[in-house]
Amino acid sequence: MNMNLKKITVCFLALLLCSEVFPQSLSKADYVRADSVLKRAGRVYSSFVKPHWVGDTHEFWYVNHERSGDIYYMVNAETGKKRKVEKQEEETREAQQRDFRSHRDTSKVLSPDQQWEAYIRDNNLCVRPVGGRGEIVLSLDGTNKAFYSARLQWSPDSKKISTLKVMDVDERRIPLIRSAPSDQRQPILEWRDYAKPGDVLPVYLPVLFDLKERRQLPLETNQYVNQFHLRLTGWRKDSRAFTFEFNQRGHQRYTVGEVDAVSGRITHIADETSPTFVYYNNIIRRDLDDGRQMIWASEQDGWRHLYLIDCTTGKIRNRLTQGKWVVRALDYADEKAGLVYFYASGLYENEDPYNRHYCSVKLNGGGFRDLTPENGNHEVVFSKDRKYYTDVYSRPDLPPVSLLKRTSDGSLVAEIERCDVGDLISEGWQPVEVFHAKGRDGTTDIWGNIHRPNGFDPSRKYPVVEFIYAGPHDSHVDKAFRPAHHLMSKLVELGFIVVSIDGMGTSNRSKAFHDVCWKNLKDAGFPDRKLWIQAAAARYPSMDISKVGIYGWSAGGQSAMGALLFHNDFYKVAVSFCGCHDNRMDKIWWNEQWMGYPVDSTYAASSNVDNAPLLRGKLLLINGELDDNVDPASTLQVVDALVKAGKNFDQFYLPSKGHSLGSTFEIHQIQDYFVKHLKGEEPPEWD
Repeated sequence: MNMNLKKITVCFLALLLCSEVFPQSLSKADYVRADSVLKRAGRVYSSFVKPHWVGDTHEFWYVNHERSGDIYYMVNAETGKKRKVEKQEEETREAQQRDFRSHRDTSKVLSPDQQWEAYIRDNNLCVRPVGGRGEIVLSLDGTNKAFYSARLQWSPDSKKISTLKVMDVDERRIPLIRSAPSDQRQPILEWRDYAKPGDVLPVYLPVLFDLKERRQLPLETNQYVNQFHLRLTGWRKDSRAFTFEFNQRGHQRYTVGEVDAVSGRITHIADETSPTFVYYNNIIRRDLDDGRQMIWASEQDGWRHLYLIDCTTGKIRNRLTQGKWVVRALDYADEKAGLVYFYASGLYENEDPYNRHYCSVKLNGGGFRDLTPENGNHEVVFSKDRKYYTDVYSRPDLPPVSLLKRTSDGSLVAEIERCDVGDLISEGWQPVEVFHAKGRDGTTDIWGNIHRPNGFDPSRKYPVVEFIYAGPHDSHVDKAFRPAHHLMSKLVELGFIVVSIDGMGTSNRSKAFHDVCWKNLKDAGFPDRKLWIQAAAARYPSMDISKVGIYGWSAGGQSAMGALLFHNDFYKVAVSFCGCHDNRMDKIWWNEQWMGYPVDSTYAASSNVDNAPLLRGKLLLINGELDDNVDPASTLQVVDALVKAGKNFDQFYLPSKGHSLGSTFEIHQIQDYFVKHLKGEEPPEWD
């Protein structure tokens, strides 16, 4: 081979290798195509039956998206037969009535017998006959900082009133600058109430007044002073007592209390404690037999399960559910039939443990049934008499199947619809793959999804981008079918493999799985996430894990930046949206739940600000100046720390934007950042 031919061959091989690593440069047309992925939904047919049950009958109608258009059907649940109809009118539902009155409201509250009206005047409780004079002042010690709440609750017999006495505090406020107001040239300073971890909080204590005796009954409430919150939860129907729920500061104790209307004695029906945290955002409670029994969810054995409590003793009467799975939500209690209906997940070893199944169990703890045994994530809707129900199930890798079943035995009446994605498949659409691998302990399965682009070529190498949201208040990976995801699918179509994972520290698994987050939000499941991505890449060599990026919003924004601080041997590029970069700067209710109270050194250990000098890799920070969910100063403080540490980074600080970022501008910034720094291409110009 002569020298010139050898040089040409070497150059050709080099170009060939480069074309494998860096595909042909993206064009504006590629971006337009990526931006259009949400239109896929219009090419998905018979996707999800949403039944509208007709009054007390066993018939329902639904609208079905078909190739010929939207078709309306009426279904007879007894026979499973369906017929086309004319369009039906949407039924209206009455909104659930809840008392959202301000604690300082001065409006009058009518007694059940309509003889009296109660109200707050000058911080004290007053009553008077309806339509007459003769005001009766029931309290005299109310002040501006220790006042009686206007959220008054009459006993059903109209003889007593319960409310709260509020020891108020001056809540922290944060300043927000509206730099570019629409109606004037000069910026505007705005303020928001915003308590942060460690702040002094108001105290709410239950109080009881006897209208006949014109007096306040003394209650022993000293043990409820150290509180995050206390709220009243209503009277017993026979007026013998009212109840409240108490969340102790630090979230390690949650109590259901009952106040005797005659003696004022307080008993605890439930008193849940934990050395880490009681997950108060998912409290499950249902009173039965006018409060003589109560269904209560507890994690006392390491899994969230249902118990039947004897409210006269506070002791467990029956354990309703048990096993290495969790109750997700309580739907309905049929006291007459002695049955409880609920959603659960983790029932089967051979499927995704996050799939929700609809189940029932007897109040004596026997007769457990899964009314939705098909492998998938289920949503059910019942007829008014609950004799029939629709069951729509799907998975990220299984388009929806809509079934009609009998409640009595869960048997199938008919398959109503089966989703058709044939048009998408013909276009080269790639369904999401559900993937699982072992976590950091070597035994626990970690579950997530893999998104691949249309026309995916397994012989090519694709950079990997992870979408992260590791908030401990839930699990976050899609479990139902979606033909396209708002941003993940847009990134995928630009030549990335995008993954989403629920690592340890998120909820809906065991208590031990959840507790990993305790005082350790910087963990964010990263040891599990990296192992999962490595296992996926070992199975699928098309995943180029020498080029891994990550992005996230809010708590996910904190984690995305944290990837480049604490795991920068693995993650190379990060985009952080409106991140809470220091848990001492963020809202109290979210951060004290997981990081604990009082504020201690663990807050600093998880702080992106304190750990900013550890940054390696390419970082883009984006947030809005009017974010009243996450204090914008949190991002500016991390910027300050990065500057002082001499670190290079990129930032967009957006005027007039709040917490809900996700417009075309922000989406294109994410796309451009990963195209440039992971794919090694210069993004196209776009308008």
